Amino acid sequence: MKNYDFIVTGGLGFIGSHMVELLNKKGQTVLVIDKKTYAANDDFLEYCKNDKYIDLLLEDINNINFIPNCRAIFNFAAESHVDNSIESSYLTAKSNFMGVNNLLERIIKKDEGSRPLFFQISTDEVYGDIKNGSFKESDKLNPSNPYSATKAAAEHLITSYGRTYGLKYLITRSSNNFGLRQYPEKLIPRALFCIEHNQEFPIHGDGTYIRNWLHVKDHVSAIWKLFKLYNNNNLKNEIYNISGSVSLKNIEILDMLEKVTNKKIIKNFISNRPGQDKRYAISCDKLKNCTDWVENNSLSLRTLTEIWKDEKF
Repeated sequence: MKNYDFIVTGGLGFIGSHMVELLNKKGQTVLVIDKKTYAANDDFLEYCKNDKYIDLLLEDINNINFIPNCRAIFNFAAESHVDNSIESSYLTAKSNFMGVNNLLERIIKKDEGSRPLFFQISTDEVYGDIKNGSFKESDKLNPSNPYSATKAAAEHLITSYGRTYGLKYLITRSSNNFGLRQYPEKLIPRALFCIEHNQEFPIHGDGTYIRNWLHVKDHVSAIWKLFKLYNNNNLKNEIYNISGSVSLKNIEILDMLEKVTNKKIIKNFISNRPGQDKRYAISCDKLKNCTDWVENNSLSLRTLTEIWKDEKF
């Protein structure tokens, strides 16, 4: 079977596609594994099909029975919509926990010398919300909904495989991502979609819930720098937060989008979702202290304008 530099699961999705794009620009061979759900990007699917350095396997990670030799697996495959996880948690648990379990089982069945690094892409939501200050990597996990609970459970599974089977892993927890190719179920693309199609935009509560924002290109840049750090120094088994410099209330994001588009958003204030988190905040001092990563695309009128101009809504 063919060998690869890297495997990217969920590589047709929002963040995963940007990771594939980064690796491709660096001349790396990549196997993209994706079951092509509603959130997969069709344009990026064609990009993968037409590139000689990228192979594509349209498959659920639960059904993978063999892992080709590679340097690392970047696991972006996940059901990430909180509302969907609340309405029906089974598919979320199957993808986010059992899918990870299957990948780990395939890895440990390989000869120890050929086992790839398992790089799990997690979320700041595993910590739950915080009134003041910021969570650091050693803080207790306290997820508030089925989505974040499955991501936290996957982390525990991975660390247990590290101790029991000697699995090499890295885990990153990122704050809210934004950028091109994001499916319009998330706040920014959904608001832009509603503006473009003159539809009401539903806002949970009074819109004062606070989120930290990280551009997807800055996110995958941090992941790459951490991989290089660990590859070059033969290190393993750490957890890192990745966050942006801007934290805003949801209603403030909508105000910015009205300025960007010069259009009014038809706001529809609805009841809170069950288990609503009020404020997310994480510190990425650990990442900054061990790499030269910098944020280049902080949330601003400029970066939001780029999305509005370049994205299809």
